Amino acid sequence: MKFTDGYWLMREGVQASYATEVADARVEEDRLTLYAPVRPVRSRGDTLNSPLLTVECWSPAEGVIGVRTTHHAGKEDHGPGFALRTGDGNGDVGISGGSGGGSGAGMSGGSGCAKTSRDGSVTELTSGSLTLRVDTDAPWRLDFTADGRTLTSAGARGTGFATTGPAGSGTPGHHTVAQLSLGVGELVYGLGERFTPFTRNGQSVEIWQSDGGTASEQAYKNVPFHLTNRGYGVFVNHPGKVSYEIGSEAVGRVQFSVEDQSLEYFVIHGPEPKDVLDRYTALTGRPALPPAWSFGLWLSTSFTTSYDEETVTRFVDGMAGRGIPLGVFHFDCFWMRAYQWCDFTWDPDVFPDPEGMLRRLRERGLRVSVWTNPYIAQKSPLFDEARREGYLLRRPGGDVWQWDLWQPGMALVDFTNPAARAWFQDKLRALLHQGVDCFKTDFGERVPTDVVWHDGSDPERMHNYYTHLYNTAVFEVLEEERGAGEAVLFARSATTGGQQLPVHWGGDCESTFEAMAESLRGGLSLGLSGFGFWSHDIGGFEGTPTPALFKRWAQFGLLSSHSRLHGSKSYRVPWDYDEEAVEVTRAFTRLKHRLMPYLLGAARQAAERGTPVLRAMLLEFPDDPACHTLDRQYMLGDDLLVAPVFSEDGSVDYYVPDGVWTHLLSGEQVRGPGWRRERYGFDSLPLLARPGSVIPFGRCDDSAEYDWADGVTLRVHAPADGTVTVTRVPAPDGRTAVFRTRRDGGLVTVEAEGATGSWQVLLTGVEAGGAEATEGAAACEDTDLGALVTAPAGTTAVSARVTG
Repeated sequence: MKFTDGYWLMREGVQASYATEVADARVEEDRLTLYAPVRPVRSRGDTLNSPLLTVECWSPAEGVIGVRTTHHAGKEDHGPGFALRTGDGNGDVGISGGSGGGSGAGMSGGSGCAKTSRDGSVTELTSGSLTLRVDTDAPWRLDFTADGRTLTSAGARGTGFATTGPAGSGTPGHHTVAQLSLGVGELVYGLGERFTPFTRNGQSVEIWQSDGGTASEQAYKNVPFHLTNRGYGVFVNHPGKVSYEIGSEAVGRVQFSVEDQSLEYFVIHGPEPKDVLDRYTALTGRPALPPAWSFGLWLSTSFTTSYDEETVTRFVDGMAGRGIPLGVFHFDCFWMRAYQWCDFTWDPDVFPDPEGMLRRLRERGLRVSVWTNPYIAQKSPLFDEARREGYLLRRPGGDVWQWDLWQPGMALVDFTNPAARAWFQDKLRALLHQGVDCFKTDFGERVPTDVVWHDGSDPERMHNYYTHLYNTAVFEVLEEERGAGEAVLFARSATTGGQQLPVHWGGDCESTFEAMAESLRGGLSLGLSGFGFWSHDIGGFEGTPTPALFKRWAQFGLLSSHSRLHGSKSYRVPWDYDEEAVEVTRAFTRLKHRLMPYLLGAARQAAERGTPVLRAMLLEFPDDPACHTLDRQYMLGDDLLVAPVFSEDGSVDYYVPDGVWTHLLSGEQVRGPGWRRERYGFDSLPLLARPGSVIPFGRCDDSAEYDWADGVTLRVHAPADGTVTVTRVPAPDGRTAVFRTRRDGGLVTVEAEGATGSWQVLLTGVEAGGAEATEGAAACEDTDLGALVTAPAGTTAVSARVTG
């Protein structure tokens, strides 16, 4: 929120107090505590009748420095708080998120990652490459430096608090405030899945879960973490409402505030954006690796459409008969009876034999997803049971909290009650025993604050955090029943830590090209907030897409980490649009299946380092300023540039970074850096392989599940002389085939270790001459895309003589 009225004045009813200097400093081996008055102290009398801020500084992990500012330390912390991993990342340490206490709760369990030093009046706290510098003889200023340069600073008005409310209005609101400087040309990203302009500069952002669709400033996934193109990020450790002014109140600063007595934040150094995400997700949790089958195509019944088992069978038969491989079938809300969501019971009039239907779908090689939410409608037989047992959220007077939005008389499951959590999980467990494989965890944003939680949690802090309890409860029962590595959600809402529970989708967007573009902005923003896996409704949710929009969205959706056909009032089976929509869906589904060795490599990066599968160009090209604002294209993994087409006529503008890129579908060479304006038919779009990249293609295109290392084709794109590229291809049994590609002059050699069966090398971007195998026999042939070298089973290396 804004506190000032321009540069000079405060807004009506606002009184602000800011740290002015350091009155005292307690320096320990690995932490620093500063005592900051809010007015200059020139005599002993100035120490009276005036606040003194306590500012604690420490490091929870290498390259990360925490700052906790406290005004009054006596406020009780009722939780919840984010569970953070400190030190080496092997243990969860609950770090209290700014609700007061002042006792160093945020500094519990010292990590041993920092050290302090003093030189006269200057004190420094250093953690890895990041240093916090304070001059106790100068006006108040916290400087965060790395590699000999200042990343950001909290100077005048950078640390303090503000009270709000007109005189005589009772207890005023108390907001703890921080401001960090923005450098010239510095851009801010993240803060969750936001559909507003991609760079946050100039925006006011409220970290507050809302069911607001994708066309407003509200967001389903709110994450109090931002990063910048200057090599650092900032995480505000508060699960409740955090208000941001990003160059929108003080234009040269990022301001964030909480209505609380204290505020805790962490400055996280890179130096590259990927490094920032690595350190942030090490602190807040890394994504689980979704099962391979989840990367296939999902088809939904859609929301309010009419469907039964006959409809489902017709859809499944229609996909199979048209050669479109299908991996997952999803049943949306009306698999249950109207007015009774959620009672976890199949509508007997529509699905009289759910176990048999699920068995029949499984026999066709399909997984099954069903829709859920954390609400219990009054008409549901479960309502009375949950009310009687105390499983529903209550008002201060003891009544069950209810309203009529979404479901008449619905109540909310109180997941802070362990018994309620187990009860809810048992309902899901029964569905898994029937043959369901995973759950779409919808909603979780509409959480009231005029309530009393079972464990006494602060309602304001629980509003955002509730979704994490909800999704965690569902994910845990999937892991228990299906085993580690087989759990996957299709979740709409999330906050910090939610990235551990993939997958998330973009929510309710319109069926327009503009909504398709805003969905991409949301996905890029979420990826820069630590989430590795993301999807969206192909064709849009609200309305019915035109055939052109459906085909373009199908391309985009099938070049995302996860792909789902889903709508509101109309089906999303491709033959409802035109026959070309069938061809496009079939071609790009099969392309995605062949890309599984590559996509699984990107997925492992997400799980191991927090790097998203679908990446803003900034992540791969931080040194190219032209990439810093791009929001209509992305990198899929390390090496594939994707520019979706957002126009009826197939025209697209996109930027190509430096080097010679290769169009994956045509073999055309594209040289950067520079902008290109092109027009594409529905069978293609800009899909470019990075210069020197090696993209592994699997042999199978009819399923996402197969032995990806058996029969793999390595597409080698214009390698530079003297380079070596290592490509790892996983196998379902846990083995990994490793291929090392190097170029020495005109000779390209690929060495294989652990490859199963035959494998191939496709050289593109060079003219190939003869080829020879160093072991076994190899054949070389010219194709439309380049020279193809085939290595029979057992071959450990092949070489090809090339020119160009």
